Amino acid sequence: MSPLTADQIDQFAADGYVLHRQPVLPAEAFGRLKGIFEEHLAGASRGDSGELDMPHQRDPRLLDFLLADEVLDLVEPVIGPDIGLFASAFLSKEPYSGRATPWHEDSYFWQDRFDRMDRIATVWLALDPVDRENGCMRVLPGTHLDAGAEYEFADLDTHSFDRVVKGEVDDSRAVDFELDANQCSLHDARIIHGADANRSARRRAGYTIRYFSQELRFDPAHPKNAGHQLWLARGRNVAGNPVQN
Repeated sequence: MSPLTADQIDQFAADGYVLHRQPVLPAEAFGRLKGIFEEHLAGASRGDSGELDMPHQRDPRLLDFLLADEVLDLVEPVIGPDIGLFASAFLSKEPYSGRATPWHEDSYFWQDRFDRMDRIATVWLALDPVDRENGCMRVLPGTHLDAGAEYEFADLDTHSFDRVVKGEVDDSRAVDFELDANQCSLHDARIIHGADANRSARRRAGYTIRYFSQELRFDPAHPKNAGHQLWLARGRNVAGNPVQN
């Protein structure tokens, strides 16, 4: 049985996100994952830098969590039974210094890496409690269904993204992803989202895990896909993607 209710599955389709405010992993497994994260963070110059991107390609211990039934059971109802693991990243905004994340859409940065973007979902697993004060993620509901968003170059001295949503964004309708540790959100790759800076005395850490339907075709010839590893997480490799079992 899925951990998501029928209403939550419908919400993901309509709004592009759902919050799962129940423990994702057993306590012992979550403790091990957090310990691995602390190891990686200790070796990084900054918690919100690219140094913590794709850690599972360097540390196979993480596959125990990324391919765990507890996580895949959350993903299957929203993208289907044939699931591939695309990417993961540790994110940490340090107290008083974590930078804001501008409004953006993940799928914009992945254009042409897959043949389409309609069945890619991100699990944002909270490693620390996250709320507005320490810079939790925020989304604009329903924007995953709006193909009309325009983008502009960002100030690279301020943002880590080369393009962000153009113009003013009506953030009065934004939904805050406030979560306790070991709870998670799921969001569609096409939804517009961002986060405020960490203005608190508390760290804000999470693990983003990105899954795709194996009905999508990954393009090995795309320059950004060179050397990128995929895993068959569950089900069938429908499109014949270059996945590891």
